[in-house]
Amino acid sequence: MTRSAHAVTRTARTLAATRHPAGYHGDYQGNVGFFEGWYVKLVSADREHRIAVIPGIFKGGEGRSDEAFVQVLDGATGESWYERYPATNFSADTQRFNVAVAAQRFSDRGIAVDLPGSRLKGTVRFTTPLDPWPVTPTSPGIMGPYGWVPVMECYHGHLSFDHGLEGTLTLGDRELNFDGGRGYLEKDWGRAFPSAYVWMQTNHFDTPGVSLLASIATIPWGKRSFRGFIVGLRIPGRNGGALHRFATYTGASTDQLEIDDAYVTWTLRSKTGRLLKIRAERRGGGLLHAPVRTEMHRRVEETLDARIHVELIAPDGRVQFEGTGEAAGLEVHGDLDALMAMADRV
Repeated sequence: MTRSAHAVTRTARTLAATRHPAGYHGDYQGNVGFFEGWYVKLVSADREHRIAVIPGIFKGGEGRSDEAFVQVLDGATGESWYERYPATNFSADTQRFNVAVAAQRFSDRGIAVDLPGSRLKGTVRFTTPLDPWPVTPTSPGIMGPYGWVPVMECYHGHLSFDHGLEGTLTLGDRELNFDGGRGYLEKDWGRAFPSAYVWMQTNHFDTPGVSLLASIATIPWGKRSFRGFIVGLRIPGRNGGALHRFATYTGASTDQLEIDDAYVTWTLRSKTGRLLKIRAERRGGGLLHAPVRTEMHRRVEETLDARIHVELIAPDGRVQFEGTGEAAGLEVHGDLDALMAMADRV
């Protein structure tokens, strides 16, 4: 197959796979740099145990080595580590979340892990169905119409705002019981993570079922870049509740973005005038491996111990929701001054 024919085939398969963000997207990428990872967050009922487990694969392309991996972040201690495996130890379903890395299994039913040296071992089941960002023909998941663009540097998939947990993991000499806990699930794939970004997530508000996901990043666009963002605040209620979307593709805008050593303060405004105010308290965490185009080993700090205060205000000034999410994930990385100064659109 010629280079141009392969490019056409890859684009066609990319567009077909876009309808299934939970599935694996790497089979048709060819000999180019590529990564894909699934972020599985587990929080115990008392919030004392907070674990993120990330299975995935990195393909170096152009003669560089490939590797599968499982990395772990212990949110209680800040300890993190990265287990590397031959790429041949990786397999995944292209339609749904079903991933294997050596003996480790991850799916929409739960996870089973037995990492070397018994560093992390056990089974956690998902007791309720996954609750993903809606996928429609015109807006295939969390990225909206940008999900159809075949040349994005990084794609994002949202697999579950919130689901129940049961089971036990052993971490060293500690037993972590997740019965009655809450889970969260998302993923990324593409060529590399953005050069600068803020990401945060929590589904531990006083009001059960409330969940927040928010990210803002430098997005390459041809020879230029813009500040793209996606925020989803899911509030339960009658008829399935409401998902309040604030995103570049919804026409929302950033009124304020301030990042310092203690807080991320972010205010967004929808096209209809609704305001969303976010104030995330930064706390120490552990280092995770993140992809660049040539390797999987850029170091990024993430905490699972942040607190995020959220206020949703209607156009007429009424406060529609106010609350503070605990056990929150938070990553802040890259040239933040440039990110704060950048325009929301090209």
